[in-house]
Amino acid sequence: MVQSVLGSLILGYRPLWNRARKLAAIQLYVHSEASALVDTAHLLRTLQELWSASSPPILLSPQNHQLLSNMLEHAPRGAPWIEVRGNWLSDSTIYALVKAAHQRGLKLVWRGELGRLPEPDIAQCFDNSLLTLRPEDAVAALKAAPAARPGAPPTQPARTTSPVLAGQMYENIASRALMEHCLDQHNALALAGWPTEDVLYSLRHHPQQPSHAVIFKLMKAIDAEQSLETFEDIMGQDPILAYRFMVYTNSAALGLRTGIDSLRRGLVMMGYGSIKRWLSDQLPHASTDPNMQPVREAMVMRAQLTAQLLDAGVENDLRREIYLCGLLSQIDDLLGEPLGTILRRLPLSERIYDATVLRTGPYTGGLQMACALETDDASAIRNLCETFELDLEEVNRALLRVLADLEVERR
Repeated sequence: MVQSVLGSLILGYRPLWNRARKLAAIQLYVHSEASALVDTAHLLRTLQELWSASSPPILLSPQNHQLLSNMLEHAPRGAPWIEVRGNWLSDSTIYALVKAAHQRGLKLVWRGELGRLPEPDIAQCFDNSLLTLRPEDAVAALKAAPAARPGAPPTQPARTTSPVLAGQMYENIASRALMEHCLDQHNALALAGWPTEDVLYSLRHHPQQPSHAVIFKLMKAIDAEQSLETFEDIMGQDPILAYRFMVYTNSAALGLRTGIDSLRRGLVMMGYGSIKRWLSDQLPHASTDPNMQPVREAMVMRAQLTAQLLDAGVENDLRREIYLCGLLSQIDDLLGEPLGTILRRLPLSERIYDATVLRTGPYTGGLQMACALETDDASAIRNLCETFELDLEEVNRALLRVLADLEVERR
């Protein structure tokens, strides 16, 4: 049997978020083993086969010179965006390949510091940039005052000029203020990653609430008498809503004789009328902060990936349990309590507690791998494959399936 190209690569990913705080694209890190000769044409065909019209666009991020050279040389017109690190252009071979790739119509993205933009003769080869702000750039951007409000007195001092360039992509943006400056005031195309820690810190005095949009979507699905699977899928799009629902279904007020250990069981036991009344009670306090949307969606991606990595075959209950394990693995960040304390309030499977808190048990390999795939750390992914006897090709295939199933809104 011919070995798939996915067995000779190590992949990772990072979401790119647009101004609407929705998924815009996926940055796909691509590593190759030092001795491996990678068939990049095969990789591109594999991506094309898995991707649909609604799947997110891809920014390919090769992690060594040889991979980049292969992509620049062999990728056909219409291939995904290919990232080129600015400091790699000092390699005359890569410089020449970039020129030739641009002539063939490839879409290239320059990656580097805002203060070290390429010279005009090579800059014209790039369709966009993935920029890092130097500390002095970040300070200058934050000092730049927002545009004058209508009716403001004309004596206001002139705004300082922000170094942020409109229409570009940015990475390593750690503060909420800088994120809003890039996306809202300077119309950045996208942010690679999200300042989750600072967004949550800025909301620390306000208890986290489930998403208004998810609650409303679930209420509409109930009105439309859609399937139980649909209700479960929608509720599983918000970790706080899922957690609160399970706390409620296990409360003394409902008086159920047996513990509810899954969303599905809770939905069956409560009945649709009761669920809708409970959702109506949640709605007035629900979160409408758009900056929380990428936080929730990233947690859902981790849950989907954990479930895909630990494919439970035909055992649907087990698959739901694994998904819940991934979904709740970061809920301590949202609730501000120790994860063990949160999970002990629910009659969940010990397998979930073991994987998320103790890092042991049958789910820990899949959960740790799902976390590692959120980075460009190839050595961590390789070590997890060895430790938990995971097949690299299957890991990569699981990742690509999950990413291909994500949906973006096309303009």
